[in-house]
Amino acid sequence: QVQLVESGGGLVQPGGSLRLSCVASGISFSTYTMTWYRQAPGKERELVASISTFGGRINYADSVKGRFTISRDNAKKTVYLQMNSLKPEDAAVYYCYAAGIVYWGQGTQVTVTS
Repeated sequence: QVQLVESGGGLVQPGGSLRLSCVASGISFSTYTMTWYRQAPGKERELVASISTFGGRINYADSVKGRFTISRDNAKKTVYLQMNSLKPEDAAVYYCYAAGIVYWGQGTQVTVTS
């Protein structure tokens, strides 16, 4: 049974930082490209960052380049998203996704407000 469990969200002031984690189970984690998506109220889900199986290929949305860093630990079956210099427009529910698997976890809420 596939499970992707996101955590690490919370309330932070503009300019602050958060580190999101996503732990996978039920899949051969190291064989999947992993992606972080986010969805704000009233908006479509958008890609934030993706990382290939062993981290050799990483992509970011233009809106987060230079502020967010995606990484993974295949031994722990975990993908991370380090988010720095957070802005109010980064507020959303963040989800991780394993490419090719039709499954979405519950996500983790990120709120950025002063």
